[in-house]
Amino acid sequence: MASLRRQRRVQTAVTLGLVFLGPVLVVASVLLLGPMNQGGLSPVLRLILLADFVYVLLIAALVMARVARMIADRRSRSAGSRLHLRLSGVFAGVALVPTVLVAVFAVVSVNLGLEGWFSDRVRSVVGASLTAAQAYEAEQGGDLAQDAVALANYLNRARQQAVVLRDDQLRPLLSQGQDLVQRGLKEAYLIDGTGALKSRGDRSYLFGFETVSEDDLAKARSGQVVLIADWPSNEYRALVHLAAFPDRYLYVSREVDGRLLSLLDDTQETVKIYNQLEGDRGRLLLNFALIYLGIALILILAAIWLGLWFAERLSRPVGRLAGAAQRVGAGDLDVRVTEEEGDDEIAMLGRLFNQMTRQLKGQRVALMESHARTEEQRRLFDSVLSNVTAGVMGLDAGGRVEFVNRAATRLLDLSGAFHDLPIAETVPEFLPLYDSLREDSRSVAQEELRLTRRGKLESLLVRMSERRGAEGALEGYVVAFDDVTDLVSAQRMAAWGDVARRIAHEIKNPLTPIALSAERLKRKFRTQVRDVEDLEGLTDVIVRQTNDLRRIVDEFSKFARMPEPDRRENDLLQLVKDALTLQKAGQPGVRFAATLPEGPVMMDLDATMIMQALTNLIKNAGEATESLVEKGAPAGYVPEIRVELTAGDSENLLRIMDNGIGLPEDRARLFEPYVTTREKGTGLGLPIVKKIIEEHGGSLALLDAPVFDGNAHSGAMAEIRLPRLARRRMGRNIGPQGQTNNSPQGQGG
Repeated sequence: MASLRRQRRVQTAVTLGLVFLGPVLVVASVLLLGPMNQGGLSPVLRLILLADFVYVLLIAALVMARVARMIADRRSRSAGSRLHLRLSGVFAGVALVPTVLVAVFAVVSVNLGLEGWFSDRVRSVVGASLTAAQAYEAEQGGDLAQDAVALANYLNRARQQAVVLRDDQLRPLLSQGQDLVQRGLKEAYLIDGTGALKSRGDRSYLFGFETVSEDDLAKARSGQVVLIADWPSNEYRALVHLAAFPDRYLYVSREVDGRLLSLLDDTQETVKIYNQLEGDRGRLLLNFALIYLGIALILILAAIWLGLWFAERLSRPVGRLAGAAQRVGAGDLDVRVTEEEGDDEIAMLGRLFNQMTRQLKGQRVALMESHARTEEQRRLFDSVLSNVTAGVMGLDAGGRVEFVNRAATRLLDLSGAFHDLPIAETVPEFLPLYDSLREDSRSVAQEELRLTRRGKLESLLVRMSERRGAEGALEGYVVAFDDVTDLVSAQRMAAWGDVARRIAHEIKNPLTPIALSAERLKRKFRTQVRDVEDLEGLTDVIVRQTNDLRRIVDEFSKFARMPEPDRRENDLLQLVKDALTLQKAGQPGVRFAATLPEGPVMMDLDATMIMQALTNLIKNAGEATESLVEKGAPAGYVPEIRVELTAGDSENLLRIMDNGIGLPEDRARLFEPYVTTREKGTGLGLPIVKKIIEEHGGSLALLDAPVFDGNAHSGAMAEIRLPRLARRRMGRNIGPQGQTNNSPQGQGG
């Protein structure tokens, strides 16, 4: 972090240095081009201009690199790139627009100023001044030339009149000629072709003689009147060739105001410069525009570079915050942003963001721990609730189903979408209990209800209670119920067993004396009555009914005092085959089909009791087909009994199926004593079979048989499950739940 801070400080110093260097170069360039008036050949000016050029290239390269990086960041959709681009555009616009506007107004202002300088009025004034100066100078020059020519003519005539006229004889003539000139001549000299003085007039002194140049002599020799201006000496001279003389020139001067004539020259020079400037006005304006453009370019680039740097300083923390916020939104609470130095809002925002993420991480850790504990408790609750044998339903305050565990789904045979359905549609049998709970304002209601599910009549012990929140408001109801069908059946079996013992004890004892008394009455009174046949018939009825009653009592006794099984290793497969053989002979009109394993099925069992149970079940299957025939079987009906034996590692499964009349809805009561569907049945066969199977640790269930081929209805199926227990693990009386029954009746259920 310290290295990064030092690096940022260096970058900031370099950036600000480059920005400050731009105005410095502009001021130096303006001073050299303006007040210091350095020419184009000045090395200092060249050095400054080179520095300006290098500065422009450097800043332009840096700006282009920064812009390219911004565009690349925007295309890659990096965090903060859009804000960075917008801020850079705003700062660049803020730098460009004022500079461009000032440049436009400056060029327009300069152009307007130049238009004022070169207006028609100024041009006419300058022209008039030049005309006046030229007229004055022409007047002075014309007068002087005219006087010089007049004096030269005077001397030429004098020379023509005299035969011999020497140079010393010309002085009086010069003096006279000076006097003859009306405007007066200051000096008059006579020189030869080399410029040497030959003679001079009055007031013409040697110290005042100015040498004549060869060019002026040549011009005079050609016949011109040469005018020579000497404004510093306040003189205006004229040189004329004397044609009457072989090699002589008249050289005269007149005193004039030199300052005035100098001003006239300056006017001419000024007019010349004015005309030159007027001709170069477009070039001057272009030069000014170029100079201003260069200065503006330096300042614009410096301002843009400063704006880009400032935009990056503003957008970089915001971009980091945006990227960090995206990662926080994705769930990464370990992200941290670089905290800027200072106390401004951006630096404070970074520190507050890091503080927020730390707090969020701590809260999330605590929340996850709490959620883990809650989830563990929920899983435990769901596991217990799902695996408990009792059915549990949750209702809302309006009586709609919110939750149903697996046991409830199995017991109530629910399928499809039953959530959010009212209890009246889901389990209509629970509606009276639900209404009574609501109407009686009770908190708990309990009742035993009988339901028909999957063709079976089941007894459910239902307990319904209110579910209230922490503040006591009613949130819904909890319905708990359990299948007590087996319990009720066991209770009934126990009651019937007790009744059977009492009947066997109370009725069986008087039967023998009654039968013996009937026999004695028949023998004793046979010779004493007239109608012997009636006596014998009546006594035979008594004996026969006594025997029938004895048979019934024996069955009661057999049911009440089921003997303990004598388990020995026997082949279950052979017992099944023997039972089939016996019943095939007794039921010739029934078709038998057997699906049996090939090898023996050895088990520890009581062969006599198992044979009795199998015989009873197969006989019941045959009687079910007879009942269907008696009630009217469909056309083409063929009675059929199927026996399937499946040997497993832990248990053996035996199924006895028929296509007879089928099972009633209240099939669970068939295992109760004296409950039968046949007119001649005693109702003790199935209870005895069930007790035999349960004495062997197995189970017996009555189910609907699959529909046989050629039939449209389903018959009955008895399903026997016998566990293959080791002999040392088998007790004397092992019930279906693995509990030892020590009662002599050996009741299961």
